[in-house]
Amino acid sequence: MATVKVYDMAGTEISQTELADEVFGIEPNVSVMHAVVVNYLANQRQGTQSTLTRTEVRGGGKKPWRQKGTGNARQGSIRAPQWRHGGVAIGPKPRSYRYTLNRKVRKLAMKSALSQKVLEGNLIVLDTLTMDEYKTKTIIAMLKALGVEKKALIVTADADQKVYKSAANIPGVKATHVGTLNVYDILNGGKFIVAKNAIAKIEDYWKD
Repeated sequence: MATVKVYDMAGTEISQTELADEVFGIEPNVSVMHAVVVNYLANQRQGTQSTLTRTEVRGGGKKPWRQKGTGNARQGSIRAPQWRHGGVAIGPKPRSYRYTLNRKVRKLAMKSALSQKVLEGNLIVLDTLTMDEYKTKTIIAMLKALGVEKKALIVTADADQKVYKSAANIPGVKATHVGTLNVYDILNGGKFIVAKNAIAKIEDYWKD
C-alpha cells in the first residue's frame, strides 16, 4: 500500500495514511481514461444546434424565372441550397450525443485517474475539511498553505455547500463530493485535494 502524508487546513503535516493499491496503486490505462473523458464530454453536449432546410426557409414559393428560353439554368425556388439565404442541404438538427460505457470500463478509468494522481505526486489528503461559514478567503488561505498555485479539485465525503460556494469564485478551483466525482474532473483538476473520510468512501465504492 502507498503511504501519503495527511495535512490540516493550515498546511501542517499531522499524520500519514495508507491507500488501497487496488484503487490508488494500479498501472494507469491511458486509452481507457481517454475513452471515458470523450464519453463524458459527449454527454455534456446539448445537441440543440439546428439549421433550416429549404422547406423551412421563409419565401421562395414563386419560380424565379420560366423553365426554358432565358439562357439561365432552370430554378424552382430562390430558397434552394445553392442560393444565398437558401436552406441548408445537410445541416445539423437537434439530436442527442449521449452514449454509455460499461461499468468495467468506467471503473478501470476511475482507478487509473486516481492512481495517476498518486504517481504524479498531485494527491493531497486533508485530515478534515469543514467550514463554519461561507468564506472564499478560507479556501484561498488553505490552498496557499498547501502550496497549490494553479488548478485544484477539492473533494469532500458528502455534499458541503459551504465548501462548494466558498471555492466557486476561485479561478481553476472546483469543489465536489465523492458521489459526483468523475474521471474528467480528476484529470483536469490539477492538484487532487481530498478529505481523509472521502478517501475511505472512494476506496469502499471502487474496490473490486
